[in-house]
Amino acid sequence: TYAWFFLPSFSQSPPTFGFLLDIDGVLVRGHRVIPAALEAFRRLMNSQGQLRVPVVFVTNAGNSLQHSKAQELSALLECEVDADQVILSHSPMKLFSEYHEKRMLVSGQGPVVENAQGLGFRNVVTMDELRMAFPLLDMVDLERRLKTTPLPRNDFPPIEGVLLLGEPVRWETSLQLIMDVLLSNGSPGTGLATPPYPHLPILASNMDLLWMAEAKMPRFGHGTFLLCLETIYQKVTGKELRYEGLMGKPSILTYQYAQDLIRRQAERRGWIAPIRKLYAVGDNPMSDIYGANLFHQYLQKATRDGAPEPGAGGPQQQQPSASQSCISILVCTGVYNPRNPQSTEPVLGGGQPPFHGHRDLCFSPGLMEASHVVNDVNEAVQLVFRKEGWASE
Repeated sequence: TYAWFFLPSFSQSPPTFGFLLDIDGVLVRGHRVIPAALEAFRRLMNSQGQLRVPVVFVTNAGNSLQHSKAQELSALLECEVDADQVILSHSPMKLFSEYHEKRMLVSGQGPVVENAQGLGFRNVVTMDELRMAFPLLDMVDLERRLKTTPLPRNDFPPIEGVLLLGEPVRWETSLQLIMDVLLSNGSPGTGLATPPYPHLPILASNMDLLWMAEAKMPRFGHGTFLLCLETIYQKVTGKELRYEGLMGKPSILTYQYAQDLIRRQAERRGWIAPIRKLYAVGDNPMSDIYGANLFHQYLQKATRDGAPEPGAGGPQQQQPSASQSCISILVCTGVYNPRNPQSTEPVLGGGQPPFHGHRDLCFSPGLMEASHVVNDVNEAVQLVFRKEGWASE
């Protein structure tokens, strides 16, 4: 049992730190809660069942609704999780208001229309709607090919941009139709002799090449789908696919969004002390650790020189930050396995390990090195409490 009397009360010591917790591989594996996560949340909650420090869940998943993910976490962790504590990979798209009125093709699975509308996009077209409007485009699956030639459509308004919310189910259909839209400047029923460049704007979320579910080996993530799309576009046109916004960990924009939610959460709870330190707990060196370390660099530079530009990937955050550091903590319950580190160790022959990050990241191997490596999220919470003087040795 855990000795609560060792811990200071809020009235004596308001928190000056908060947690950014990854979900898959840290709290759950597939749909199963990791036992250490239950222990961690017993430590994080007070006797009234309230969180003792601000916590935000930062996941690169995006194929569910925010409130649904919050309900799922509440049930798994036996702790009340609010929707505004959950950041999905596409949540920062709310900031891209210049595209919210445009007619956008949306790719992903699950409640893609509801997700897009929740982000502020008011005029979205799904892959199925596009496929039904132009059935001759979807040709890979012999079973779905039309046996007759339909009349051409001229009543379908042009598409003005593409939203990539997460990995779709039928990759071949989504890859083909997105390419058709880009090559035709949004009118795939017509076709163009010369593909336009720059192409239509693309907003994408979740760059994870791999993620960890119940299987013994990691599974393809949305980053693998993006890799396919980028490679096909380059091969077909000879030009590079470009993004207007690229978000999800390790994007600085996602961490800016997360720290803003941490600040608001602290204000709602009446914790008057500024949240100076963020502790980011994750299982993926390329997304969780790289992103936390990149954001730490950003915060350090902001403290010295004023807020720098976050780089490609979105608008500047509006609210000035009180956070001064973002400490990365790597757990061994997901993608990272200390007995088989894979991408974090040199390959045979002394060469460099394969780079699993996105093409547009300026790769710095040192950013994949966590400040701390622990077995699980419960050990991570214990470590932070000790560092912050919130637990006895």
